[in-house]
Amino acid sequence: MGMLNNVIRTAVVSALGAKLAKGRSPIVAALIALLATRMLSKGEDAKADGAPSQDGLGGLVDQFKRGGLEDIIKSWIGTGPNKPITPNQLHQALGPETIDGLEKKTGLPRDDLLSQLSRLLPDVVDKLTPQGQMPAKEDLLPGPHEDNEETAATAQQGRPI
Repeated sequence: MGMLNNVIRTAVVSALGAKLAKGRSPIVAALIALLATRMLSKGEDAKADGAPSQDGLGGLVDQFKRGGLEDIIKSWIGTGPNKPITPNQLHQALGPETIDGLEKKTGLPRDDLLSQLSRLLPDVVDKLTPQGQMPAKEDLLPGPHEDNEETAATAQQGRPI
């Protein structure tokens, strides 16, 4: 299992309990969708307009910057204390399209999804960035034992999730 899977499962177990970290947990699927890199060593996906896609942790950082919350995500990546984020701030940072996609992917109601992500995301990002360094892209590829087989198969084929 890859670094991303281990970090997500550890964070979910500590915050929500072991039951929600096993199997096809919707919150695990949401975290993987936000943080998994779909870029492979052979190249990267391009958007329909031909521009390279920005996904995974780097894409999340960009979304927070655009949403005016760069200071919050930088605290998670840095080595100091993590600043908390409210569900409303998270919605602002991710935007309605991302939230709608996560709702569809997970089946979780919007309020539950945002509440759980606002509790888990700071810890997950913090653990993915030890000593304030972004992980290598290959560390954020879904592992071969991914609980969401469609996500893993899509990532291995180099298509966006």
